[in-house]
Amino acid sequence: MVGLAVASNMPLTKHLRVGIIDSNPALKSRNYLKKDGVPDSRVSTITPATISFFRDIGAWDHVQQQRHAFFGKMQVWDYTGLGYTRYSARDVGKEYLGCVVENKVLCNSLLLRLQEENGDIEKMIYPTRLISLALPSKSRQAPTREAISSGYPPEELNRSNLVKLELSDGQTLYSKLVVGADGSKSNVRQTAGIKTTGWNYPQSAIICTVEHITENDCAWQRFLPSGPIALLPIGDNYSNIVWTMSPEESLRHKSMSPEDFVKSVNNALDFGYGPHPHSGSLDYYMEKLFSDIGSTAASTKECFEVPPKAIGVVCERMAFPLSLKHSHDYISKRLALVGDAAHTVHPLAGQGVNLGFGDAAALAKVIAEGVSVGADFGDISLLKRYENDRKAANVAMAALLDGFQKMYSVDFGPLNVLRAAAFHGAQYISPLKKNIISYAMGDAKWPLYHGNHIIYQFERNGAIGIIAKPV
Repeated sequence: MVGLAVASNMPLTKHLRVGIIDSNPALKSRNYLKKDGVPDSRVSTITPATISFFRDIGAWDHVQQQRHAFFGKMQVWDYTGLGYTRYSARDVGKEYLGCVVENKVLCNSLLLRLQEENGDIEKMIYPTRLISLALPSKSRQAPTREAISSGYPPEELNRSNLVKLELSDGQTLYSKLVVGADGSKSNVRQTAGIKTTGWNYPQSAIICTVEHITENDCAWQRFLPSGPIALLPIGDNYSNIVWTMSPEESLRHKSMSPEDFVKSVNNALDFGYGPHPHSGSLDYYMEKLFSDIGSTAASTKECFEVPPKAIGVVCERMAFPLSLKHSHDYISKRLALVGDAAHTVHPLAGQGVNLGFGDAAALAKVIAEGVSVGADFGDISLLKRYENDRKAANVAMAALLDGFQKMYSVDFGPLNVLRAAAFHGAQYISPLKKNIISYAMGDAKWPLYHGNHIIYQFERNGAIGIIAKPV
């Protein structure tokens, strides 16, 4: 998705020859996907900032012709029953908080936009795999004037300072810039020798689609002892499940009968593991105390609700391990990494793909600016602007999500009380609630990024710390 977003970004494809190397058969799709089928289990929750990006590149009109589901409400709570938070798009004067879209719809919309702009895009797509990648080195710099006057072969003159790509079908390509958008196990990143920092979480995520009796219009998330479970609307009477648990539990839930799985889902989203949150004297006093701090958010007076029950699982259940990973560098000469090739984060807030689309927008902007002034857009000094912009945002989000993961993975009395206080604060302190919503929607930067410094989070001997580093 992120790679196609870079390729689809106009005016790039008007001025440059773009090649997409991907053996996925889905790249052959050229028609709108029907809305009346069963939704796929692989979906993304995209923010208003990402939607604006899709509108800017002309792809959102294609998404609207296919299945997607806006949601304007969200409820977050945990199993202890000590607190909950309700969010509403009305809190910040918006129509919606986000939109749930199947990944295949996003890919198809970007392909349709490419075709709309370029006509026959078959020449752009190489349905094959990358075998090797040779970056320009000191031994492969552009020939000197003496070499040119000595009759240096013209083809070698043009290719001496380009990236050489060898494909599994025997073809060889030469490029001014290679964009690695090939996922967390990026072959491009490994071939370029770019190192990463991170760790595996002792968790896996189960994803699938479930059905309800009535339509779901709210995003729900409950933190359980083993990890969060999210119920996301995907249109009609369907919702998507993203359930984090131990690898052993994920295997068990993947193999249990559909009936037992549905019971387990409903248990996890209702009375399972602990009671429902309920209003008490603390809520009354907090609401009274903070009611005069700024305008009151619309959702502050909303009571806790029980999510709609699932009546069936309608697609294959899939499980995948979770990890945090961040590349030391996003760029080298004639190479840039975007999306999961550069960073992976915990999925508890659904921010991973939005960070990737942020990369795509920033990189495309840098390339377009380079093209407009006749600069070499593969030069590392130009690409450095992309890296500086995106590394700050991505590290801040990764640190924040990792902190949430650790805070909610411990069942300890005093920590449970602190979590409850956080829920109450987010529910009743309207300025805080509005800031959280704006940040999650992509409309504002988090305080973890201050001017020319990035706040890094690190883990050592089980302890978590932060350091400020100049950009």
